[in-house]
Amino acid sequence: MRETENIHNELGSILIQKDAIASIARQSTLQSYGVVGLAPKNLGENIRQLFVKDAKYGVEVTYDHDGLVIDLYIVVEYGTRIKSISSSVANSVKYNVEKTVGLPVRRINVHVRGLRISNMD
Repeated sequence: MRETENIHNELGSILIQKDAIASIARQSTLQSYGVVGLAPKNLGENIRQLFVKDAKYGVEVTYDHDGLVIDLYIVVEYGTRIKSISSSVANSVKYNVEKTVGLPVRRINVHVRGLRISNMD
């Protein structure tokens, strides 16, 4: 798996790191309604986050010849519609990544890893 994507055009080439794409997806996700945070992809990422702040925490980006595939691991607010939040997050991330990077996003998988109760009124 490559860590950068190389785009060629008539003026030269552009290298885009997957961390940059993950950072864009992360910010788009955290700004979406109903999302209270990101969750670790696995136990190793959870332990690594204790020692080093990782820009791609909760986000996994892969690239194939058809476009980007982005996996998001989120925690949502209790009492909100999970299907609506997932759809909204996927649309927001797709729009922001395609607009910013210029690569097609083929698929976005939203994994809801938990619910959080914020207000105990």
